[in-house]
Amino acid sequence: MSIKRARLSPDESRHAAVEAARVLLIEAGPQAVTLKAVAARIGRTHANLLHHFGSAAGLQKALAAHLGETITATIGKAVDAMRRGEVAPRLIVDMTFDAFDAGGAGALASWMLASGNEDALDPVVEAIHRLVDKLVATALTPDLGDVIRDNTLMLVLLALGDSQMGGPMAASLGLPREKAREIATRSLVAALMAEAAAFAATEAAQAKV
Repeated sequence: MSIKRARLSPDESRHAAVEAARVLLIEAGPQAVTLKAVAARIGRTHANLLHHFGSAAGLQKALAAHLGETITATIGKAVDAMRRGEVAPRLIVDMTFDAFDAGGAGALASWMLASGNEDALDPVVEAIHRLVDKLVATALTPDLGDVIRDNTLMLVLLALGDSQMGGPMAASLGLPREKAREIATRSLVAALMAEAAAFAATEAAQAKV
């Protein structure tokens, strides 16, 4: 269904185009995210989108930036809630896996790499980096930075791989489709336990001073 408005500000046009690109990505895959298709979705011309994004690669990079910011903002809030004991670690795992699978981030990443447009993925990587920096800065103890970075790397790579061939791989090994998520959850739980133990040890040491 097309979005048609008589007048849109430049920011509104960009936002509408990126949102239409996101819907196309989910509905039909990254190869469907073209300037022509997006323009048709929002009732604009190919030339109009060229003015805003410069090229199809520019539109795809803007889409990657939007996905990266949206995904990390949502996961960041969930991590804060998890640290307060309000949500289970599995929710973080499911959100990450879903973002790369049903959310289309994994398909977009593979498409960009295959087409040689690797720079389009920079906004996603940068958004994840900013989230990790925030999590490290708010960790219970400062020496848990490596644990957070290790688990972020593990979770992102597992989610990316699972979005590409998780189903066939699990089936070929006779494993449940959810096995990769279970593995990621165990690792995340272990990291949380390590964080809690380190915090308790620090508190105990300070109490003795």
